[in-house]
Amino acid sequence: MAIIAPSMLSADFLKLGAEIEMINNSDADWFHLDVMDGQFVPNISYGMPIIAQMKKVATKTFDVHLMIEHPERYLEDFKKAGADYLTVHYETGYHLHRTLTSIRALGMKAGLSINPHTPVDMVADIIHEIDLLLVMSINPGFGGQKFLPLTYNKIRRAKEIITAAGANTLIEIDGGVTLENAGDILAAGADVLVAGNTVFAAANPTAMIAQLKRAGK
Repeated sequence: MAIIAPSMLSADFLKLGAEIEMINNSDADWFHLDVMDGQFVPNISYGMPIIAQMKKVATKTFDVHLMIEHPERYLEDFKKAGADYLTVHYETGYHLHRTLTSIRALGMKAGLSINPHTPVDMVADIIHEIDLLLVMSINPGFGGQKFLPLTYNKIRRAKEIITAAGANTLIEIDGGVTLENAGDILAAGADVLVAGNTVFAAANPTAMIAQLKRAGK
């Protein structure tokens, strides 16, 4: 069954406590938290102080996605803030192996994200160091974009690499996930669905999460 990770970037920050409680009481598995610095992506979001406050009331896994330059500088800070999974981008790293092993050494699960233009094969040599491979299905920076169909082949290729290596890496998809395409995404081999607007713009977000959870059946 799919792991559902609502993206809190789409939440109503004037009602953040209530939004967190909704996720706590839903069929969702994780909180997906996008951190943007205005450099790696053309947007700025929130950072450690907000995540640390959210952690006080959230009861589920914190899946923190760093869309920032020099993420290696902040690994310990995000651990202290409450990250369970910490994902960095392939495109920002000169020493990815070191960064991924450092994340694990701090007691977190190590995630690696690739943008739409980055071939999945680029991560093959370090797949055993990756607990979570986040395949961006939009160009990162803003929610509400449409899913890029090229993602399906990337998911299939990622699954081939993981299986051939005997790795336990989860495949996460972020961007343009809807109830209409969720089943196809899961059928291609994905394990984790990030959903922002699909959840938070729904008339009944809790029901939408439940529907996404069943999409792969």
